[in-house]
Amino acid sequence: MVYKGVLTKMQTEFLEPIQYYLVFETDFIHMNQLLNKPIELKLVGHQCLSCKLDRPIYRQGFCKSCFFDKPFAGDWIMRPELSTAHLDKEDRDLDYEKKVQLQPHIVYLANSSNVKVGVTRKTQVPTRWIDQGAHEALEIVEVPNRYLAGITEVALKDYVADKTNWRKMLKNDVEDENLLEWRNKLKTYIPVEALPYFIDTNTETHLKFPVEHYPEKPKSLNLSKTPKYSGKLVGIKGQYLIFEDNTVFNVRSNEGSVVELAI
Repeated sequence: MVYKGVLTKMQTEFLEPIQYYLVFETDFIHMNQLLNKPIELKLVGHQCLSCKLDRPIYRQGFCKSCFFDKPFAGDWIMRPELSTAHLDKEDRDLDYEKKVQLQPHIVYLANSSNVKVGVTRKTQVPTRWIDQGAHEALEIVEVPNRYLAGITEVALKDYVADKTNWRKMLKNDVEDENLLEWRNKLKTYIPVEALPYFIDTNTETHLKFPVEHYPEKPKSLNLSKTPKYSGKLVGIKGQYLIFEDNTVFNVRSNEGSVVELAI
């Protein structure tokens, strides 16, 4: 069976273990059912997630033109502290920016490779943690807009990481940290504007991923350099497919790639 479609990040269900789905325009594939089976990936083209044209993908699944023009690729996406909708100030499209920025956001601690701080819209909990391959996570602040979440993250990343070490995460080389203790330690550094939104009543969320075997030395598959790859799928963690030969494939970083998936 061969499926063809444009890669977008895998959809997930928060079950035990996490359930993963690769969604194409006319098909969806329940990836958990492919564990311990050989699959083949083949790059056949590109399609910008915005304009839908066959153009080289620049970043985040967008061609260069769309990346620098469309509101959903603005700098505030990756750097929430740059959000300005709360000031009624437009970056690229104020209506869109208000819709996304002026809603509840969560500042959280997650443990994937190490304890890190992050930001997500409340509606994206726990999806954001799943996508990062976190085995445990804890909400620490819930604020009414993206800007407050952003300045909180900036303040806290002086004391805790804001990036995941993807190799350690995929090797499952993680320590069992007490996120409740971390939350209490970091409270001192939360900006005064966000401090009223501090959360001290919830508990850790634990996540289990469908992995049969973790890679000892993960090597990343780059479809632009290796446009055809075959391997036995032995795990899925974060947005990575893990293969028996230590090859790992980041679906999200390949958004906009048109692929054929042979099962």
